[in-house]
Amino acid sequence: MQTATPSQPGAGSALTMSTIAFTACFAVWTVFSIIGVKIKQDLGLSEAQFGLLVGTPILTGSLVRVFLGVWTEQYGGRLVNLLVMLSAAAATFLLSYAQTYPQFLLAALGVGLAGGSFAVGVAYVSKFFPKERQGAALGIFGAGNVGAAVTKFAAPFVMLALGWQSVAQIWAGVLALLAVAFFLTTKDEPDLLTRRRTGVKPQATAAQLAPLRKLQVWRFALYYFFVFGGFVALALWLPHYLVAVYHLDIVAAGMLAAAYSIPGSLFRVFGGWLADKIGARKVMYLTFGISVICAFLLSYPATSYVVDGVRGPIAFRLATGLVPFVILLFALGFAMSLGKAAVYKHIPVYYPDHVGSVGGLVGMVGGLGGFIMPIAFGALNDLTGVWTSCFMLLFVLVAGALTWMHLAIGRMERANAPQLANLPELPEMAGMSKTVSFAAPAGRVANPPAHS
Repeated sequence: MQTATPSQPGAGSALTMSTIAFTACFAVWTVFSIIGVKIKQDLGLSEAQFGLLVGTPILTGSLVRVFLGVWTEQYGGRLVNLLVMLSAAAATFLLSYAQTYPQFLLAALGVGLAGGSFAVGVAYVSKFFPKERQGAALGIFGAGNVGAAVTKFAAPFVMLALGWQSVAQIWAGVLALLAVAFFLTTKDEPDLLTRRRTGVKPQATAAQLAPLRKLQVWRFALYYFFVFGGFVALALWLPHYLVAVYHLDIVAAGMLAAAYSIPGSLFRVFGGWLADKIGARKVMYLTFGISVICAFLLSYPATSYVVDGVRGPIAFRLATGLVPFVILLFALGFAMSLGKAAVYKHIPVYYPDHVGSVGGLVGMVGGLGGFIMPIAFGALNDLTGVWTSCFMLLFVLVAGALTWMHLAIGRMERANAPQLANLPELPEMAGMSKTVSFAAPAGRVANPPAHS
């Protein structure tokens, strides 16, 4: 009987504190989803300008992920995460003094550093757990995405009571305190301790980045572009969408937007466990299948019809009500949460010595989705005048990702098992000969052989 490989000493505190720290970072990273609505009103911003504002922190947090992942492999997650969190806290505090649109964009670039903590946490946490438990561990860590829901629940009340500036200042103070707590209560990863003891130097940056030339890594990145980038984009966009489409106030919009954010975060734990049990590939099929259906239904715009009936015109309207909308969002968030965990289940298995760089690249591309899509959502609104155009874009993305994944898996299966090419196209034809002859009437030649 096989015995499961034990976790490394300090694994519990590393996972717990990393998850708490990432939750706080994610709450800061998405703070513009709430305060941005007020800033849009104060400055009279267009839809595209609002999309750029809420997406700018996502840009910074995405672009720095590759380098933060590499630096985590070289210098350790405790130190790198401490510096990231303190830098983001300082930028968030200074945000409260911004007054013009360029100043808000500049502050948003600094706030975005909080998003880089994900790459640090993935590289740091994975070092403490064996491969058969990494899916669940990284799923628990990734549940820190629930920080978006924390902001949606708490920020509207603070903003209405004290102003959006107080939201920025309070969020900055909490992040700084948790940064210190994280550093004081965790241990350095085992690899780093071994290198210090033996004097072995870490891999050079060029060697860390070498796997990024593989197409497989970029395919994983596309998956994450949808499951994570789409999650972040909707987390930022939904309060504005609900206010504009369903005419809710900002508090109610924040509460309902959390109905998407919470399952999209917490069910990531279940996704990691499921990926360990049945395999990441099956989980990805489940993710994309549910997402295609939900995105298609959500993308259908409210439409009025007039039918020429027997007794005259018959008018009716098709539109997604608020309750069906929230239910579909819950399902979409659930599917995305499974996919986020399944994508990162692949990385420590395929690239155990390059988790930082590969995980950083995949996280960067996913984060860029969270930056690009809010801008695209605003631009599509300006161009088409259709509110559901954001879900139309998501449908195109997930359909493309599902197609590429299925084709890639088919090629891998045929390469690893050439005998599959000889299987009949239809299961009921198994055991039949390739050539089937048919009797012909006297004096005529039989039909030529039929090939399966």
